[in-house]
Amino acid sequence: MQFKFGYLLLALFLAALNLRPAISSISPLLETVRGELDMSGSVASLLTSIPVLCMGLFSPMAVKISHRWGMERTITLALLVIGLGTIIRYFAASSLLMVVTSFLAGIGIAVAGPLLSGFIKRHFAERASSMVGIYSSAMVVGAALSAGLSVPLQHWYGSSWQSSLASWAVFALLALPVWIHLAKRAARPAGGTASQGSAAAKLPWGNKRAWLLTLFFGSMAMMFYSLTAWLAPAVESMGYSKTVAGGILTLFTFIQVPVSFVLPILIARFPKRRYWLMGCALLELVGMFLFMLHASPWLVAVLLGIGAGGLFPMALMLPIEETGNAEAASAWSAMNQSGGYIIGAFGPIFVGWAHDKAGSFIPAFGGLSIVIVLMLVMQWRIGNAVRQPKQAAVPRQAAVVVQGERS
Repeated sequence: MQFKFGYLLLALFLAALNLRPAISSISPLLETVRGELDMSGSVASLLTSIPVLCMGLFSPMAVKISHRWGMERTITLALLVIGLGTIIRYFAASSLLMVVTSFLAGIGIAVAGPLLSGFIKRHFAERASSMVGIYSSAMVVGAALSAGLSVPLQHWYGSSWQSSLASWAVFALLALPVWIHLAKRAARPAGGTASQGSAAAKLPWGNKRAWLLTLFFGSMAMMFYSLTAWLAPAVESMGYSKTVAGGILTLFTFIQVPVSFVLPILIARFPKRRYWLMGCALLELVGMFLFMLHASPWLVAVLLGIGAGGLFPMALMLPIEETGNAEAASAWSAMNQSGGYIIGAFGPIFVGWAHDKAGSFIPAFGGLSIVIVLMLVMQWRIGNAVRQPKQAAVPRQAAVVVQGERS
Protein backbone atom coordinates (compact mmCIF):
# COMPACT_ATOMS: atom_id res chain seq x y z
CA MET A 1 0.00 0.00 0.00
CA GLN A 2 1.51 3.32 -1.10
CA PHE A 3 0.23 6.65 0.18
CA LYS A 4 1.88 10.02 0.17
CA PHE A 5 3.17 11.31 3.50
CA GLY A 6 0.86 14.33 3.41
CA TYR A 7 -2.22 12.18 2.86
CA LEU A 8 -1.40 9.93 5.81
CA LEU A 9 -0.68 12.96 7.98
CA LEU A 10 -4.02 14.49 7.01
CA ALA A 11 -5.79 11.23 7.87
CA LEU A 12 -4.14 11.11 11.30
CA PHE A 13 -4.95 14.74 12.09
CA LEU A 14 -8.60 14.52 10.99
CA ALA A 15 -9.20 11.30 12.90
CA ALA A 16 -7.64 12.69 16.09
CA LEU A 17 -9.88 15.77 15.89
CA ASN A 18 -12.84 13.45 16.53
CA LEU A 19 -11.63 11.99 19.82
CA ARG A 20 -12.77 14.71 22.24
CA PRO A 21 -15.57 17.01 20.91
CA ALA A 22 -18.36 14.57 21.85
CA ILE A 23 -17.16 14.95 25.46
CA SER A 24 -15.89 18.52 25.71
CA SER A 25 -18.77 20.18 23.80
CA ILE A 26 -21.19 19.13 26.55
CA SER A 27 -19.67 21.09 29.44
CA PRO A 28 -20.39 24.70 28.30
CA LEU A 29 -24.03 23.77 27.57
CA LEU A 30 -24.54 21.38 30.46
CA GLU A 31 -26.72 23.70 32.56
CA THR A 32 -28.93 24.42 29.52
CA VAL A 33 -29.25 20.72 28.71
CA ARG A 34 -30.07 19.93 32.35
CA GLY A 35 -32.74 22.61 32.46
CA GLU A 36 -34.49 21.65 29.23
CA LEU A 37 -34.36 17.88 29.80
CA ASP A 38 -34.94 18.12 33.57
CA MET A 39 -31.78 16.15 34.34
CA SER A 40 -30.26 15.81 37.79
CA GLY A 41 -26.56 16.49 38.21
CA SER A 42 -25.88 12.77 38.60
CA VAL A 43 -27.61 11.90 35.33
CA ALA A 44 -26.01 14.84 33.53
CA SER A 45 -22.57 13.66 34.63
CA LEU A 46 -23.16 10.44 32.68
CA LEU A 47 -22.85 12.42 29.44
CA THR A 48 -19.13 12.76 30.22
CA SER A 49 -18.58 9.68 32.34
CA ILE A 50 -20.00 7.14 29.89
CA PRO A 51 -17.51 7.91 27.07
CA VAL A 52 -14.63 7.74 29.57
CA LEU A 53 -15.94 4.47 30.96
CA CYS A 54 -16.19 3.12 27.41
CA MET A 55 -12.53 4.07 26.90
CA GLY A 56 -11.65 1.87 29.83
CA LEU A 57 -13.89 -1.06 28.93
CA PHE A 58 -13.55 -1.23 25.15
CA SER A 59 -9.99 -0.02 24.46
CA PRO A 60 -8.45 -3.48 25.14
CA MET A 61 -10.77 -4.93 22.47
CA ALA A 62 -9.64 -2.54 19.74
CA VAL A 63 -6.56 -4.57 18.73
CA LYS A 64 -8.59 -7.78 18.48
CA ILE A 65 -11.21 -6.10 16.28
CA SER A 66 -8.47 -4.60 14.13
CA HIS A 67 -6.83 -8.01 13.71
CA ARG A 68 -10.08 -9.35 12.29
CA TRP A 69 -11.16 -6.42 10.11
CA GLY A 70 -7.94 -4.52 9.44
CA MET A 71 -6.69 -1.36 11.13
CA GLU A 72 -7.82 1.24 8.58
CA ARG A 73 -11.25 -0.34 8.16
CA THR A 74 -11.78 -0.51 11.93
CA ILE A 75 -10.77 3.13 12.42
CA THR A 76 -13.15 4.13 9.61
CA LEU A 77 -16.04 2.32 11.31
CA ALA A 78 -15.10 3.90 14.65
CA LEU A 79 -15.21 7.38 13.10
CA LEU A 80 -18.61 6.53 11.60
CA VAL A 81 -19.91 5.54 15.06
CA ILE A 82 -18.55 8.77 16.60
CA GLY A 83 -20.21 10.82 13.87
CA LEU A 84 -23.49 8.93 14.26
CA GLY A 85 -23.55 9.38 18.03
CA THR A 86 -22.82 13.09 17.63
CA ILE A 87 -25.34 13.88 14.91
CA ILE A 88 -28.18 12.06 16.72
CA ARG A 89 -27.95 14.80 19.35
CA TYR A 90 -29.83 17.02 16.88
CA PHE A 91 -32.92 14.95 17.70
CA ALA A 92 -32.28 14.68 21.45
CA ALA A 93 -35.50 15.38 23.31
CA SER A 94 -34.94 13.14 26.34
CA SER A 95 -32.25 12.31 28.85
CA LEU A 96 -32.17 8.70 27.68
CA LEU A 97 -31.38 9.62 24.08
CA MET A 98 -28.61 11.95 25.18
CA VAL A 99 -27.07 9.15 27.27
CA VAL A 100 -27.32 6.79 24.25
CA THR A 101 -25.45 9.31 22.09
CA SER A 102 -22.65 9.46 24.66
CA PHE A 103 -22.45 5.66 24.70
CA LEU A 104 -22.17 5.47 20.90
CA ALA A 105 -19.52 8.18 20.75
CA GLY A 106 -17.65 6.54 23.62
CA ILE A 107 -17.41 3.20 21.82
CA GLY A 108 -16.06 4.89 18.70
CA ILE A 109 -13.50 6.88 20.69
CA ALA A 110 -12.43 3.78 22.62
CA VAL A 111 -11.73 1.85 19.42
CA ALA A 112 -10.17 4.65 17.35
CA GLY A 113 -7.80 5.98 20.05
CA PRO A 114 -5.44 3.03 20.50
CA LEU A 115 -5.60 2.07 16.82
CA LEU A 116 -4.40 5.52 15.77
CA SER A 117 -1.30 4.79 17.83
CA GLY A 118 -0.81 1.61 15.80
CA PHE A 119 -1.39 3.66 12.65
CA ILE A 120 1.54 5.85 13.67
CA LYS A 121 3.72 2.78 14.24
CA ARG A 122 2.84 1.42 10.81
CA HIS A 123 3.25 4.53 8.70
CA PHE A 124 5.53 6.89 10.67
CA ALA A 125 8.00 4.60 12.40
CA GLU A 126 10.95 6.95 11.82
CA ARG A 127 9.04 10.06 12.88
CA ALA A 128 6.97 8.55 15.65
CA SER A 129 7.65 11.17 18.34
CA SER A 130 6.70 14.12 16.13
CA MET A 131 3.61 12.30 14.87
CA VAL A 132 2.49 11.58 18.42
CA GLY A 133 2.85 15.31 19.07
CA ILE A 134 0.61 16.08 16.11
CA TYR A 135 -1.85 13.41 17.25
CA SER A 136 -2.01 14.86 20.77
CA SER A 137 -2.26 18.41 19.47
CA ALA A 138 -5.16 17.51 17.19
CA MET A 139 -7.02 16.02 20.13
CA VAL A 140 -6.49 19.16 22.20
CA VAL A 141 -7.51 21.41 19.30
CA GLY A 142 -10.72 19.41 18.83
CA ALA A 143 -11.46 19.64 22.54
CA ALA A 144 -10.70 23.36 22.73
CA LEU A 145 -12.74 24.29 19.65
CA SER A 146 -15.76 22.33 20.81
CA ALA A 147 -15.52 23.78 24.32
CA GLY A 148 -15.03 27.35 23.15
CA LEU A 149 -17.49 27.48 20.24
CA SER A 150 -20.44 25.43 21.52
CA VAL A 151 -22.10 28.45 23.15
CA PRO A 152 -21.56 30.80 20.15
CA LEU A 153 -22.93 28.07 17.88
CA GLN A 154 -25.99 27.75 20.12
CA HIS A 155 -26.67 31.48 19.68
CA TRP A 156 -26.02 31.23 15.94
CA TYR A 157 -28.55 28.39 15.65
CA GLY A 158 -31.23 30.39 17.45
CA SER A 159 -30.62 29.04 20.97
CA SER A 160 -30.73 25.42 19.81
CA TRP A 161 -28.29 23.47 21.96
CA GLN A 162 -29.15 20.31 19.99
CA SER A 163 -27.90 21.89 16.76
CA SER A 164 -24.76 23.13 18.49
CA LEU A 165 -23.86 19.69 19.87
CA ALA A 166 -24.70 17.90 16.62
CA SER A 167 -22.59 20.31 14.57
CA TRP A 168 -19.39 18.66 15.86
CA ALA A 169 -20.19 15.71 13.61
CA VAL A 170 -18.55 17.87 10.94
CA PHE A 171 -15.17 16.50 12.04
CA ALA A 172 -16.33 12.96 11.26
CA LEU A 173 -17.78 14.09 7.93
CA LEU A 174 -14.40 15.59 7.02
CA ALA A 175 -12.44 12.52 8.11
CA LEU A 176 -14.61 9.74 6.67
CA PRO A 177 -13.88 10.26 2.93
CA VAL A 178 -10.14 10.22 3.65
CA TRP A 179 -10.39 7.08 5.76
CA ILE A 180 -12.77 5.27 3.41
CA HIS A 181 -10.15 5.68 0.70
CA LEU A 182 -7.48 4.37 3.07
CA ALA A 183 -9.63 1.40 4.08
CA LYS A 184 -10.32 0.42 0.49
CA ARG A 185 -6.64 0.28 -0.42
CA ALA A 186 -5.15 -1.00 2.82
CA ALA A 187 -4.17 -4.65 3.04
CA ARG A 188 -5.30 -6.60 6.07
CA PRO A 189 -2.54 -7.17 8.65
CA ALA A 190 -0.69 -10.45 8.54
CA GLY A 191 -2.33 -12.89 10.95
CA GLY A 192 0.94 -14.15 12.38
CA THR A 193 2.23 -10.74 13.35
CA ALA A 194 -1.00 -9.66 14.98
CA SER A 195 -1.50 -12.83 16.94
CA GLN A 196 2.03 -12.78 18.25
CA GLY A 197 1.60 -9.21 19.45
CA SER A 198 -1.64 -10.13 21.18
CA ALA A 199 -0.10 -13.13 22.90
CA ALA A 200 2.77 -11.05 24.25
CA ALA A 201 0.48 -8.43 25.81
CA LYS A 202 -0.31 -10.13 29.13
CA LEU A 203 -1.54 -7.64 31.68
CA PRO A 204 0.38 -7.60 35.02
CA TRP A 205 -2.65 -7.89 37.31
CA GLY A 206 -0.56 -9.52 40.05
CA ASN A 207 2.12 -6.82 40.17
CA LYS A 208 1.75 -4.31 43.05
CA ARG A 209 3.86 -1.71 41.27
CA ALA A 210 1.62 -1.91 38.19
CA TRP A 211 -1.41 -1.37 40.44
CA LEU A 212 0.23 1.72 41.95
CA LEU A 213 0.68 3.21 38.48
CA THR A 214 -2.88 2.25 37.55
CA LEU A 215 -4.31 3.98 40.63
CA PHE A 216 -2.24 7.08 39.86
CA PHE A 217 -3.46 7.08 36.25
CA GLY A 218 -7.02 6.71 37.51
CA SER A 219 -6.76 9.60 39.96
CA MET A 220 -5.20 11.78 37.27
CA ALA A 221 -7.97 10.86 34.79
CA MET A 222 -10.62 11.47 37.48
CA MET A 223 -9.34 15.02 37.93
CA PHE A 224 -9.09 15.73 34.21
CA TYR A 225 -12.55 14.52 33.23
CA SER A 226 -14.21 16.03 36.28
CA LEU A 227 -12.81 19.41 35.24
CA THR A 228 -13.69 18.85 31.59
CA ALA A 229 -17.29 18.09 32.53
CA TRP A 230 -17.91 20.56 35.36
CA LEU A 231 -15.45 23.46 35.18
CA ALA A 232 -17.70 25.56 32.95
CA PRO A 233 -20.88 24.95 35.01
CA ALA A 234 -18.86 25.66 38.16
CA VAL A 235 -17.73 28.99 36.72
CA GLU A 236 -21.35 29.78 35.78
CA SER A 237 -22.34 29.12 39.39
CA MET A 238 -19.98 31.96 40.35
CA GLY A 239 -22.15 34.37 38.34
CA TYR A 240 -20.30 34.41 35.03
CA SER A 241 -22.03 34.02 31.66
CA LYS A 242 -21.99 30.84 29.57
CA THR A 243 -19.70 32.57 27.08
CA VAL A 244 -17.13 33.43 29.75
CA ALA A 245 -17.41 29.94 31.23
CA GLY A 246 -16.78 28.41 27.80
CA GLY A 247 -13.77 30.67 27.34
CA ILE A 248 -12.32 29.57 30.66
CA LEU A 249 -12.77 25.91 29.71
CA THR A 250 -11.07 26.66 26.38
CA LEU A 251 -8.13 28.26 28.23
CA PHE A 252 -7.89 25.20 30.51
CA THR A 253 -7.73 22.99 27.42
CA PHE A 254 -5.44 25.04 25.16
CA ILE A 255 -2.81 25.72 27.82
CA GLN A 256 -2.13 21.99 27.96
CA VAL A 257 -0.68 22.01 24.42
CA PRO A 258 2.59 23.87 25.14
CA VAL A 259 2.92 22.22 28.55
CA SER A 260 2.75 18.72 27.07
CA PHE A 261 5.55 19.63 24.63
CA VAL A 262 7.83 21.59 26.96
CA LEU A 263 7.66 19.37 30.04
CA PRO A 264 9.32 16.27 28.50
CA ILE A 265 12.23 18.49 27.43
CA LEU A 266 12.60 19.84 30.96
CA ILE A 267 12.41 16.34 32.45
CA ALA A 268 15.19 15.22 30.11
CA ARG A 269 17.40 18.03 31.46
CA PHE A 270 16.37 17.67 35.11
CA PRO A 271 15.34 14.01 35.53
CA LYS A 272 13.81 14.18 38.99
CA ARG A 273 10.51 12.59 38.05
CA ARG A 274 9.00 12.62 41.55
CA TYR A 275 9.26 16.40 41.86
CA TRP A 276 7.80 17.08 38.42
CA LEU A 277 4.86 14.80 39.22
CA MET A 278 4.24 16.35 42.61
CA GLY A 279 4.76 19.88 41.29
CA CYS A 280 2.00 19.46 38.69
CA ALA A 281 -0.32 17.91 41.28
CA LEU A 282 0.35 20.80 43.68
CA LEU A 283 -0.60 23.29 40.95
CA GLU A 284 -3.92 21.48 40.61
CA LEU A 285 -4.38 21.56 44.40
CA VAL A 286 -3.70 25.31 44.52
CA GLY A 287 -6.16 25.83 41.67
CA MET A 288 -8.83 23.92 43.60
CA PHE A 289 -8.29 25.97 46.74
CA LEU A 290 -8.40 29.24 44.77
CA PHE A 291 -11.70 28.22 43.19
CA MET A 292 -13.18 27.45 46.60
CA LEU A 293 -11.97 30.89 47.74
CA HIS A 294 -13.75 32.48 44.73
CA ALA A 295 -10.53 33.70 43.12
CA SER A 296 -10.34 34.68 39.45
CA PRO A 297 -11.49 31.68 37.38
CA TRP A 298 -8.97 32.65 34.68
CA LEU A 299 -6.11 32.14 37.14
CA VAL A 300 -7.72 28.91 38.32
CA ALA A 301 -7.92 27.66 34.71
CA VAL A 302 -4.23 28.44 34.12
CA LEU A 303 -3.09 26.54 37.21
CA LEU A 304 -5.37 23.57 36.55
CA GLY A 305 -4.40 23.49 32.87
CA ILE A 306 -0.65 23.47 33.60
CA GLY A 307 -1.13 20.73 36.18
CA ALA A 308 -3.30 18.54 33.95
CA GLY A 309 -1.15 19.19 30.88
CA GLY A 310 1.95 18.05 32.75
CA LEU A 311 0.51 14.99 34.46
CA PHE A 312 -0.85 13.35 31.30
CA PRO A 313 2.41 12.89 29.36
CA MET A 314 4.24 11.81 32.53
CA ALA A 315 1.55 9.25 33.36
CA LEU A 316 1.78 7.90 29.82
CA MET A 317 5.55 7.52 30.04
CA LEU A 318 5.64 5.81 33.43
CA PRO A 319 5.09 2.24 32.14
CA ILE A 320 7.88 2.71 29.59
CA GLU A 321 10.33 3.86 32.24
CA GLU A 322 9.31 1.12 34.66
CA THR A 323 9.75 -1.83 32.28
CA GLY A 324 12.67 -3.39 30.46
CA ASN A 325 11.20 -4.28 27.04
CA ALA A 326 8.49 -3.22 24.60
CA GLU A 327 6.13 -6.11 25.38
CA ALA A 328 6.14 -5.40 29.12
CA ALA A 329 5.70 -1.67 28.52
CA SER A 330 2.68 -2.30 26.30
CA ALA A 331 1.11 -4.64 28.85
CA TRP A 332 1.63 -2.21 31.74
CA SER A 333 0.26 0.64 29.61
CA ALA A 334 -2.84 -1.34 28.69
CA MET A 335 -3.52 -2.12 32.35
CA ASN A 336 -2.86 1.49 33.45
CA GLN A 337 -5.17 3.00 30.87
CA SER A 338 -7.96 0.44 30.95
CA GLY A 339 -8.21 0.46 34.76
CA GLY A 340 -7.38 4.16 34.96
CA TYR A 341 -10.12 5.31 32.62
CA ILE A 342 -12.68 3.19 34.47
CA ILE A 343 -11.64 4.89 37.72
CA GLY A 344 -11.61 8.29 36.01
CA ALA A 345 -15.18 7.85 34.77
CA PHE A 346 -16.46 8.10 38.35
CA GLY A 347 -15.04 11.61 38.80
CA PRO A 348 -17.75 13.51 36.90
CA ILE A 349 -20.41 11.30 38.52
CA PHE A 350 -19.09 12.21 41.98
CA VAL A 351 -19.07 15.94 41.20
CA GLY A 352 -22.64 15.79 39.88
CA TRP A 353 -23.84 13.82 42.91
CA ALA A 354 -22.08 16.13 45.38
CA HIS A 355 -23.52 19.19 43.64
CA ASP A 356 -27.03 17.72 43.82
CA LYS A 357 -26.67 17.04 47.53
CA ALA A 358 -25.10 20.35 48.52
CA GLY A 359 -26.44 22.71 45.87
CA SER A 360 -22.89 24.00 45.44
CA PHE A 361 -19.65 23.00 43.76
CA ILE A 362 -17.55 23.77 46.85
CA PRO A 363 -17.98 20.33 48.52
CA ALA A 364 -17.42 18.59 45.18
CA PHE A 365 -14.18 20.45 44.54
CA GLY A 366 -13.19 19.80 48.15
CA GLY A 367 -13.58 16.09 47.44
CA LEU A 368 -11.42 16.42 44.32
CA SER A 369 -8.79 18.14 46.47
CA ILE A 370 -8.66 15.01 48.63
CA VAL A 371 -8.08 12.97 45.46
CA ILE A 372 -5.11 15.23 44.66
CA VAL A 373 -3.67 14.70 48.15
CA LEU A 374 -3.93 10.93 47.68
CA MET A 375 -2.32 11.34 44.27
CA LEU A 376 0.61 13.17 45.90
CA VAL A 377 1.14 10.18 48.21
CA MET A 378 1.16 7.84 45.19
CA GLN A 379 3.61 10.09 43.37
CA TRP A 380 5.98 10.04 46.32
CA ARG A 381 5.87 6.24 46.33
CA ILE A 382 6.35 6.08 42.57
CA GLY A 383 9.58 8.04 42.99
CA ASN A 384 12.15 8.76 40.32
CA ALA A 385 12.83 6.71 37.22
CA VAL A 386 14.94 3.57 37.60
CA ARG A 387 17.49 3.23 34.83
CA GLN A 388 16.86 0.18 32.69
CA PRO A 389 19.48 -1.92 30.89
CA LYS A 390 20.38 -1.02 27.34
CA GLN A 391 17.75 -3.33 25.81
CA ALA A 392 15.15 -1.15 27.49
CA ALA A 393 15.53 1.19 24.53
CA VAL A 394 13.04 -1.06 22.77
CA PRO A 395 10.07 0.34 24.73
CA ARG A 396 10.38 3.48 22.68
CA GLN A 397 8.31 1.55 20.16
CA ALA A 398 5.66 1.17 22.84
CA ALA A 399 5.73 4.88 23.52
CA VAL A 400 3.78 5.39 20.31
CA VAL A 401 1.01 3.15 21.59
CA VAL A 402 1.02 4.64 25.05
CA GLN A 403 1.12 8.31 24.15
CA GLY A 404 -1.71 7.93 21.68
CA GLU A 405 -4.04 7.16 24.57
CA ARG A 406 -4.04 10.66 25.99
CA SER A 407 -7.13 11.60 27.48
